[in-house]
Amino acid sequence: MRFRAHDTFFIRKGWLYKGMKNVVRDRTVFMGDNGNPMDILGIGANMVKSLRYWLQAVGLTAEPPLGKKYQTLTPFGEIVYENDRYIEEIGTLWLLHYKLATNEADATAWYYFFNEFTRNEFNRHDFVKQLNTYILLNESEVSDRSLDDDFNCIINTYVPRIKSNPGKVHPESNIDCPLGELSLVDIANKKAKTFKKSVPKLDSIHPLVVLAVIIDQAQGEKQIKISSIQNDKCNAGKVFNLDIITLTSLLNKIELMGYIKVVRTAGLDYIDIEREIDFLGCVREYYGAINK
Repeated sequence: MRFRAHDTFFIRKGWLYKGMKNVVRDRTVFMGDNGNPMDILGIGANMVKSLRYWLQAVGLTAEPPLGKKYQTLTPFGEIVYENDRYIEEIGTLWLLHYKLATNEADATAWYYFFNEFTRNEFNRHDFVKQLNTYILLNESEVSDRSLDDDFNCIINTYVPRIKSNPGKVHPESNIDCPLGELSLVDIANKKAKTFKKSVPKLDSIHPLVVLAVIIDQAQGEKQIKISSIQNDKCNAGKVFNLDIITLTSLLNKIELMGYIKVVRTAGLDYIDIEREIDFLGCVREYYGAINK
């Protein structure tokens, strides 16, 4: 479990490109072997620490667990850097969100929020109290301040500031987190400071992005219950806030593309994977499809 590793900074637009570009140039950029990282990256010391964390939390880079520290692009990061290094495609944002929301080890609050926290409408107290219970059940302990900061960072990640502070933020400000474009969390009652999980628009999710998640979670299984895709932790229904209508529409689209067969029987609806493909293969085919 890991909390508040972002040092209260959510991902800013342009950060992930800046981080990947400099990691490609110098894998020790965050360690300062070849110059001050604050000067090279153009951000302050705490932001350098935060960016180093975020690149790993969303699965773009990795550091060796032992020995001298340095960062390299992961295989997923290499595909993103090759095809959408400026993080302009919404499919890239969905994939980064998937990596973040399933990263129980390094982004525990994000994992908990999308996979364990079942309240659709909530406030800070609801989330922190239930997350604290989850932490205690896992025989650990974290300060309330750290959990408060994680809650604030989750809200700032998914709720654009133009909604939370419309009078103070210019519509073209680059301070927002790009994951706010996914519309996964919204304000329920501004005065009461309550929020709600939102079902994203069907057209905002490319079917190959959903297939990538299903394949990744299937772990080699070729037949998967639709109820598992919707309800299992880390699967598409949980991490993308999908209701059964939206999920069914997406599965139908994937079937029309020839990747799966949807089988509907009395109470045992499932899909058969029709083509040999893995998570990274789906990501490559997604970029191939949008660049045709």
